[in-house]
Amino acid sequence: MAEKKRILVVDDEPDMIEMLKTALETASYDVITGSNGEQAVQKAQSEKPDAIILDLMMPVKNGFEACSEIKNDPKTAAIPVLVLTAIGQHLSDTKYAKSMGLQLESEDFIQKPVDPTILLERIESLLK
Repeated sequence: MAEKKRILVVDDEPDMIEMLKTALETASYDVITGSNGEQAVQKAQSEKPDAIILDLMMPVKNGFEACSEIKNDPKTAAIPVLVLTAIGQHLSDTKYAKSMGLQLESEDFIQKPVDPTILLERIESLLK
C-alpha cells in the first residue's frame, strides 16, 4: 500500500485549519498544522511535507516571508507551496504588496473562501 502524502497547513485561523484538515484527511492525506509563518518554516524543515498550504496574513512571520525562506532553503525548496489568502484580488491595496512586492515563489494560489473540491484538485495537481 502506498504511503499517505503529508500536507502542511498553516493558517492563523483555527476554523480554517480545521476545515482544510477535514477536507484533506477525508481525501486520505496526513495533515500537519501550524498557526504562523515561523511554524511553517520550522515544520517544513523538520516534517518534510509533500506540499504546503500557506496563508499570507499571519502573525510572527507572514506567508511572504515564510514562503521565501522555504523556497530559498535547499532542504525545502522543492516542496510545492499553495498560497491561500483572503486578500487575493485586493493584494495591491495592502501593506503586503507595498512592502514586499509580488515575489512569491509559490506554485499555486487560491483565494478564500475555499471550495474544498477545488483545493483538493489543486493539491493533487501539485503532487504529480
